[in-house]
Amino acid sequence: QVQLVESGGGLVQAGGSLRLSCVASGRTFSRYVMGWFRQAPGKEREFVSGISRNGIFTYYGDSVKGRFTISRDNAKNTVYLQMNSLKPEDTAVYYCAAEESATVPLRATPYDYWGQGTQVTVSS
Repeated sequence: QVQLVESGGGLVQAGGSLRLSCVASGRTFSRYVMGWFRQAPGKEREFVSGISRNGIFTYYGDSVKGRFTISRDNAKNTVYLQMNSLKPEDTAVYYCAAEESATVPLRATPYDYWGQGTQVTVSS
């Protein structure tokens, strides 16, 4: 069992930056690949980014490539999402997710553990 708690969301103007954090507790963090997803009102949950267990391999959704950066610190049981050049269309609830796997799923379904989400609002 893994518990995930996100933080770092908020209100920011277009072009600004935010850094989301997700702290995991429970089982050994390094056993899990981690993902960030987002969901805007009326839309499906969307893959934002994912990272392998050792942090070497990273993946991004097309809409955030070049603007967002995922990273992890296994010593701190934490995964981060640095979001730069934010746009109003990035407005959503952002969730982190964990899956005990050797590969990084790019869809929500395989992830077993989810945080409660943190709201990101980008004003124009």
